[in-house]
Amino acid sequence: MTRLRARVHEGRLKLDAVVDLPENTEVELVAVPIDQGDDLDDDDRGRLHAALDEADAQFDRGEGIPAARVLAELRALHH
Repeated sequence: MTRLRARVHEGRLKLDAVVDLPENTEVELVAVPIDQGDDLDDDDRGRLHAALDEADAQFDRGEGIPAARVLAELRALHH
């Protein structure tokens, strides 16, 4: 997924980005005003994405915990 930013100018989204997609590729854009999203700054967002990438790598190495096991342990805590 590629995150792109745009600005509204005269009622239209203005996007200033180069994308590596074939001509006429249809993409879906979801408008989320920056001030209505989360409160992460660029540094925090970078750390979040680095942590998510590391979690993916751990899972790929077989270091993950199956969801069924996590759910069973959580259910056991509430009984």
